Amino acid sequence: MKIPLNKRPIWKTLKAHYLEVRKMHLRELFADDQNRGKHMCAEAVGIYLDYSKNRITDETLKLLVQLAIESGLHTRIEDMFRGEKINVTENRSVLHIALRAPKGASIIVDGKNVVPEVYAVLDKMADFSNKIRSGSWKGHTGKHIKNVINIGIGGSDLGPVMAYEALKYYSDRNVQFRFVSNIDGTDFAEAVNGLNPAETLFIISSKTFTTLETMTNAHSARTWLLKGLGGNEKSVAKHFVAVSTNKTEVERFGIDTANMFGFWDWVGGRYSMDSAIGLSTMIAIGPENFRSLLNGFHRMDEHFRTTPFERNLPVLLGLLTVWYNNFFNAQTIAVLPYEQYLKRFPAYLQQLTMESNGKQVTSYGTRVAYQTGPIYWGEPGTNGQHSFYQLIHQGTKLIPCDFIAFSQTLNPIGHHHDMLIANVFAQSAALAFGKTSEELKANGTQKWLVPHKVFKGNRPSNTILAERLTAETLGTLIALYEHNVFTQAAIWNINAFDQWGVELGKALAQRIIPELGDKNKPKLAHDSSTNSLIRRYRKHKNV
Repeated sequence: MKIPLNKRPIWKTLKAHYLEVRKMHLRELFADDQNRGKHMCAEAVGIYLDYSKNRITDETLKLLVQLAIESGLHTRIEDMFRGEKINVTENRSVLHIALRAPKGASIIVDGKNVVPEVYAVLDKMADFSNKIRSGSWKGHTGKHIKNVINIGIGGSDLGPVMAYEALKYYSDRNVQFRFVSNIDGTDFAEAVNGLNPAETLFIISSKTFTTLETMTNAHSARTWLLKGLGGNEKSVAKHFVAVSTNKTEVERFGIDTANMFGFWDWVGGRYSMDSAIGLSTMIAIGPENFRSLLNGFHRMDEHFRTTPFERNLPVLLGLLTVWYNNFFNAQTIAVLPYEQYLKRFPAYLQQLTMESNGKQVTSYGTRVAYQTGPIYWGEPGTNGQHSFYQLIHQGTKLIPCDFIAFSQTLNPIGHHHDMLIANVFAQSAALAFGKTSEELKANGTQKWLVPHKVFKGNRPSNTILAERLTAETLGTLIALYEHNVFTQAAIWNINAFDQWGVELGKALAQRIIPELGDKNKPKLAHDSSTNSLIRRYRKHKNV
C-alpha cells in the first residue's frame, strides 16, 4: 500500500484515540473493569500472555487490529509461508519457517519443495551429533572430543550461545561448549585457555566462509590446533567442521567437505539458529531435544498463520509495540526474563529486532515519516531490580516491559522459585498502579519525603508465562518474537529481512586494516578525525 502510513485514515483515527486515552491511568482502567485481568489475555501453544497492564481499552485493540488488517498483514503472512520473495532488496524468499516444517510439508521456492533438503541436513546433523555424544568420533590422536567451540558472529553466534545457555539443563555435561565471535583476540584466547587440542572440535559457521571476524578466528584456531598437534595438517579434518555453502573455501581450509553442513540464502542469519547453525545446540542437547525445539517453533508458526489477530500472540505484541513506539513515543522496550537460563535472551533479541526493523525507508524505497524499530534491551530478574528498575519506575522515560516467567523451576531449591515469581507479579503491579502521595501520607511518610517516594505508576507491561522451560517452549518463545518483529514491519511497511546498515563500516574497516600495520608510512585519505586516530594508534604501536 503506497499511501504513507501516517496519512491513512486508520492512523489518523488512532491518533485521535490516543489523545483521548493518553491521560487514563491503569488504576482507573482496572477500577472500571473488575474483570480486565481475565479478558485482556490470550493463550496458545503453551504460552499465556497477560496484556491487561497496558494503556489500552477495548477500542484501542479494535483499532490496532484494523490497522493490521488494512496494512495487509494477512497477505504478508501468506506470502512468507508460500515462499514469495518478500525480501525485496535481495530478491529472496524468507523461509526460516521451512526449517521447522513437518517432514511431509511442501514449501516451494523457485518450483522446488525445499523441505526434503531441510531434513537431509537435519539427519546429517543428527548423525554427526550422535557420533560426538557417543564418543565414536575421535580426534586425530584417537582421543574423545571433550570440548566444542563454535566460531561465528551475529546470527551464527547469538542464536547458538543463547540456546546453549537456555537449554544447559538438558546438555551433555561430559562435553564443554564455548563460543567465539569477537575479532578481539581476547575472545579466542580465553575460549581455548586450558583446553587440550587433541580433545577439541571447532565448528566454523560462515555461509560464505569469508566473514572477516569468523575466518580470522578460524585461522587462529587452526594455528593453535596445529601447534598443539605437532603441525600435522591432516589433523585439521578431525578437529574442524563447517557450516557453510562455500565448498571450495571449506576444502582449502583443510576441512573434509563430508563434514560440511549447508543452508540456504532464504535463511537470514538472525533467523538461522534452527538450521545447521544450530549444530552446537544439537550436540549439546541431543537430536531428540533439538527436534522438540523445532516443534516449538512450528507450533507458534501455525498459531501466527491461522489465528485471528485479536487472539494472535505475536500480532498482539507487535501491535502494542507500534502503539507505544508511534503514539507514546516510547523508544525502548525492556525484556526481563525471570529465568537465569535465559540470561542471553535479551542479547539475542537485540539482533532479531534491531537488525530487522532498524530501517528508515519503506519497502518501496521512500523515506518513512514515522519512527520504526525501538531499542530492545534487558537483563534477567531479579538482578535488574537492583540495577535499572529505578529508572523504569520513577524516571522520566516511558519504557514498556515484557516480563517472562515459568511456573515450574528446573532447579527446585527451598522457596527460591516462589520468591522469584512473587517478584515478577509484584513488579508488573508496581509499574501499573504505583503508589500515590495520599497512600504514602496515610502510611505515615513524612511530608518532605513524600515526593521522593511517589510512584506514578501507569507504566505498561506484558507478562508472558509458560509452565516450564523446555526445548519446545524455547522454540515457541523465539518464534513468538520473530513474528512479533514481522508484524511490526508489516505495519511500518519496511523490509525486516535485509541489513544493509552493517555493510558500510565493514567496507571502511577493510581499507583501514593495512594502514595500521604498514611499515611504510601510508598516505591517509580519510577525514581528519580518522586520520588522527590512525596516526595515534601507529605511534602507540611503534610502527
